[in-house]
Amino acid sequence: MSQRTAYDYIIVGGGSSACVVAARLVRDGKARVLVLERGPRKANPIMHFPAGYMKFLAKDTYLSMHQTKPQEQLNGRGPIVPQGKVLGGGSTVNAMVYMRGQAADYDRWNEAVTEPGTNNDGAWSYRDILPYFKAQEDNDHLGGEFHGVGGPLKISDLGHTSPMTRTYVKTLQGMGIPYNPDFNGAEQFGVGFMQHTIDWQTRRRCSAVDAFLAPVMNDPLLTIETGATVTRLVLENGRAVGVDYMQNGSKKTATAGVEVILAAGAYQTPKIMMLSGIGPEEELSRHGIQTAVSLPGVGQNLQDHYECPVVATTKGSFGYYGADRGWPMIKAGLQYLLFKSGPATTTGVETCAFYDPDGNNAEPTIQMFCVPTVYLDRDVMGTDPGDGVTINSLLLRPKARGSVTLASSDPFANPIVDTQIFTHPDDLRLTIASFRFARTVLAASPMRELIDREIFPGIDVTSDEAIADHCRRTVKTGYHPVGTCRMGHDRDPEAVLTPDLKVRGVDRLRVIDASIMPTIVSGNTNAAVLGAAAKAADLILA
Repeated sequence: MSQRTAYDYIIVGGGSSACVVAARLVRDGKARVLVLERGPRKANPIMHFPAGYMKFLAKDTYLSMHQTKPQEQLNGRGPIVPQGKVLGGGSTVNAMVYMRGQAADYDRWNEAVTEPGTNNDGAWSYRDILPYFKAQEDNDHLGGEFHGVGGPLKISDLGHTSPMTRTYVKTLQGMGIPYNPDFNGAEQFGVGFMQHTIDWQTRRRCSAVDAFLAPVMNDPLLTIETGATVTRLVLENGRAVGVDYMQNGSKKTATAGVEVILAAGAYQTPKIMMLSGIGPEEELSRHGIQTAVSLPGVGQNLQDHYECPVVATTKGSFGYYGADRGWPMIKAGLQYLLFKSGPATTTGVETCAFYDPDGNNAEPTIQMFCVPTVYLDRDVMGTDPGDGVTINSLLLRPKARGSVTLASSDPFANPIVDTQIFTHPDDLRLTIASFRFARTVLAASPMRELIDREIFPGIDVTSDEAIADHCRRTVKTGYHPVGTCRMGHDRDPEAVLTPDLKVRGVDRLRVIDASIMPTIVSGNTNAAVLGAAAKAADLILA
């Protein structure tokens, strides 16, 4: 027999968006809120170090590893995509980059939720969402039109940068890409140093838990249950009234007097909806699930960022190879603990450039990272790691669309993630063009003075087809899946959500995570999720 408890709001998932909304509902709405997170309540203290996340990148301690569907166009590869599985979600385990994307990204959202031929403003434009970004932000040195000071989310430059990073920034300026001191400002085009969600005073990670949830953590109105896996939504007479979940082997039920809010991420949110009978009828019937609400867009429209590398060795140690073990690691740890300085105050990826290989630099299509080490698994590259540099070209707005479907009716089974990477010819074309440009960066001064030789894929790989094969072999996720329960206008048959994030056909059910995005933003997605969640909180409280 299941235990039953009543609340005003139930939030399914404990990631970035959940922390923002739960805090607002408790603080401003004086509501009884239950947050259900399937991961643990806290991560290892090492995760507070800016460099600490690298210790857990390949482990499933705080990550749910989604093995994606093998892709014919990738010669049968199905890259693994991890997602945060801990209170705070991605903000607790990510590389902390704070990148909002381009103003045009949010204007495209606004267009998606505005009915054609009407004068209605969907209220998701950049103009609409910028105030939310500013209100959240406490920036270490940026202010004015685009940045906030005094908000709960600490944002700063890194405390340490490598010689390779600084050389990369100078090289690209010499190649005609201007220095950009603020990728979240007036324009994105250029090369510069990325800002991160790190407190500049303590040099600690500032997760969504730290920024938003911690101030209300002891409020009796807030209940947080971890190790809790939601198995289905409870629907009665066309409305969401609660959830069933498993915790420590026990089945439990919680009821919501006002709303159930889904914040489980772009993979798990559509899975939970489909397990509850909300989704494409054909998909539900395939697993013996009775359709409660037919919504063909649930699980469709999957988008992610994808990146491909070129790797070179260097004539010396200009980056971070070997810094994560032995005496260098101990020394860096001591320096961090004593002085809050040194290599432990970096995330290891300190710079990037935004540009468009086709020349439309008003809206860059590539984010090109400089990783100051040999950053690939040996089984992919065929070469041992060592001193070197990896330049990764990440595609910002892929045109291909994937999907998330059920593997079975088992709520503990991960869904089937079909990425459809490179199925649109423009996606591969732009990736090849950026790979070629990355090679010219390695050959340009002052970068070339540090470079020994290209080791992967090797200088003999020159034709478009050979480079395409390299990209198919190495393409990996940018860890930014979005879009699987997208918002849209009333005449859009694939729109799962209304512009105010309500699930169509179900009363008292909303979605607030990265699933809501009609199109992916041009940069690391955590900032966009935080800003959208702040707007979602206003919509819910209204």
